[in-house]
Amino acid sequence: MSISLRIAWRYLFAKKRHNAINIISGISTAGVCVTSAALVCVLSVMNGFGSLVEQMFSAFDAELRIVPKAGKTFQTDTGDFARVKELPFVEVFGETIEETALVDFSQKQLPVQLKGVDDNFQQLTDIDSIITDGYFSVCDYYDDGINRTRSFERCVLGRGLAAQLGANAHFVSGLKIYAPKRTGKINLLRPDKSLNRTGAFIAGVFSVNQTKYDDNVMIVSLPLARELFEYGEHEVSAVELKLTEGTPVRAAKREISEILGGSYRVLDRYEQQEDFFHIFKVERALTILLLVFILLIACFNVIGSLSMLMIDKQADARILHNLGATLDEIRHIFLYEGWLISLLGAVIGIVLGVLLCLLQQELGLIKLGDGTNYVISAYPVQVQVLDLLLVFGIVLLLGFLAAWYPSKQINKTL
Repeated sequence: MSISLRIAWRYLFAKKRHNAINIISGISTAGVCVTSAALVCVLSVMNGFGSLVEQMFSAFDAELRIVPKAGKTFQTDTGDFARVKELPFVEVFGETIEETALVDFSQKQLPVQLKGVDDNFQQLTDIDSIITDGYFSVCDYYDDGINRTRSFERCVLGRGLAAQLGANAHFVSGLKIYAPKRTGKINLLRPDKSLNRTGAFIAGVFSVNQTKYDDNVMIVSLPLARELFEYGEHEVSAVELKLTEGTPVRAAKREISEILGGSYRVLDRYEQQEDFFHIFKVERALTILLLVFILLIACFNVIGSLSMLMIDKQADARILHNLGATLDEIRHIFLYEGWLISLLGAVIGIVLGVLLCLLQQELGLIKLGDGTNYVISAYPVQVQVLDLLLVFGIVLLLGFLAAWYPSKQINKTL
């Protein structure tokens, strides 16, 4: 340990001649401590909300989704998609069609985002975990022991959509579904002839707790969607994949992209919800900037504390200078002093913030309103090591800058 650091350490805890210096030093440390703890808590809460929303989306979104870069549809009966299907890490390969349609039920008409899925959609996603009424099914089959044929078309609605239609899984009457024909001209005398129509019985209701899905999405069978929208046998709007457990998503995404070439985009769950997570990252960055600004204000106390300490220890500095200490060594004493104040505040604040987060995680001390209208009753928290390092680094940087300015003025006091 250098002599400058040892003297700075001694000054940090030694009683000063003027009691106000001790008070200001304590306030400086407390300010850095409280702001550091607040940074840890706020970042952990944002991590908790991000993780919660990611879990909600993961129940509906596939791990990887292949969409065309241009156009709305593509064909899957190609050699490239056959290779993708045979990849060892692809556990489930699912085809989907998504288009806008009109639903009519009990004299109520609403536009919906119709999603046609094949029979392995339950294996592709965790849809069963978000069914709130009824069960998941998009088709009933009749099996006579020889042939398995489709008998009844069924659908699953988002909870908000079901509420708007006044429908639930126990209704005997079915929905009517309409979509414009892809070819032909509109007959102004009979515009209804320009629409394809079909129907389905309600099997269940799901809830992702996200308006994007709950208020708009209706899931039907892939053959029904193909017939309604006049798609070809192998024509789809997206291919969704589930990977084998333990497969790195980035590596799988890169390999699939190399096989398919530049005509397709391979999206992971974050990219499928790019708008949401982009807004979330912006909110996180703005929150960090706001708290860093508050921390910067707290660091002005460090400047005041060091300035008063330099006045208080002016005689000591002259003695050290006369004994042979260089100007840089004396400057380093006060630079280290300011850094130690910030370091002490950061360590105590981070430990305090982590303890508060653990208490919130275990006991749910701070509730979300009355806890009845939310998915969870208390604020979620998730402490991440990178956040702790980020807070520690920010505090040390601002502490250094706060200590550097007054320490540069030391030559004026000698």
